[in-house]
Amino acid sequence: MSSAPLLEVSGLTKTFAVGGILDKRYLYAVDRVSFSIPGDTPSITTLAGESGSGKTTISRLILGLMKPSAGQIMFEGAPLPSIMKGNRSAYYRRVQAVFQDPYQVYNPFYPVDRFLEMPVYRFGLAHSRREAQQLIDRSLEAVGLSSERVKGRYPHQLSGGEAQRVAIARALLPTPHLLIADEPVSMVDMSLRAGILNVLLRLKQDFGMSILFVTHDLSVAYYLSDRIILLNRGRIVEMGDVQKVVNHPLHPYTQELLRSIPVPNPRHRWPRDVRPTVVPESFGRTTGCIFEDRCPYPQSLCSQADPPLFEAESDHFVACYKESASEGFTS
Repeated sequence: MSSAPLLEVSGLTKTFAVGGILDKRYLYAVDRVSFSIPGDTPSITTLAGESGSGKTTISRLILGLMKPSAGQIMFEGAPLPSIMKGNRSAYYRRVQAVFQDPYQVYNPFYPVDRFLEMPVYRFGLAHSRREAQQLIDRSLEAVGLSSERVKGRYPHQLSGGEAQRVAIARALLPTPHLLIADEPVSMVDMSLRAGILNVLLRLKQDFGMSILFVTHDLSVAYYLSDRIILLNRGRIVEMGDVQKVVNHPLHPYTQELLRSIPVPNPRHRWPRDVRPTVVPESFGRTTGCIFEDRCPYPQSLCSQADPPLFEAESDHFVACYKESASEGFTS
């Protein structure tokens, strides 16, 4: 008998009102998104897509930093609103986050020691200063740092890689069940990215922690993830096992993203006249496929109804009428 999902998102929708009283419109940042993270084994699930696809909004909704317009979030079998009303502190012991800019989470007037000590005392993780320091030392060691290296230093004295590692160490202190990592390596030097990604892999392998990883970089997602969810304008277009999705992409949007990854070839030159694709904002609820205006293979059904997620193979789903017709998928 399988256990309940660690996290289950059903029909999640978030709209933002824009304009004035007479011309108010609603921007669909997240539109009927559903996915789950298993609870029986630790895993890394990636939310991927270009800027504005809804990745960060979904992570903020799961963290309870904003309320959904519709849909439901379940964590370990309980609805998120009930958890937040009952014991918000207990939820944040089980769900922690690491953000894109590590320096924004620090108070520049205090040394890093205080940043690490606050969750220990707030969550009651230690009964003495010695026990607290031992806990901090173990957490820093898990991310490849030592207490001697960071103790007494201020945030501006840390490199970008060190600052992000300390932020991960802080998130690790209450031993959460789920870590939400929102673009944690996008502001770190390329030479340091692999080290931070390997830290996240160790958290899954050594601490049994599941991770919801947010990125626009498919090469990073491929290296790190077990499963991947591709978002376009607030909707899921393709998801499943990362090996299947990246090596055999079915949705035209996924194929376009993979073609956009630069190949390290000194003989290759980017064209001089590069015009970025203009992606229209999703004001109101669009009927039909949201990628139809950019798709090279539009079908007659594309403008008539939203394509459901068809199962191409085990743990590989795609929202595309062309693929469903050619392969005979089941929804």
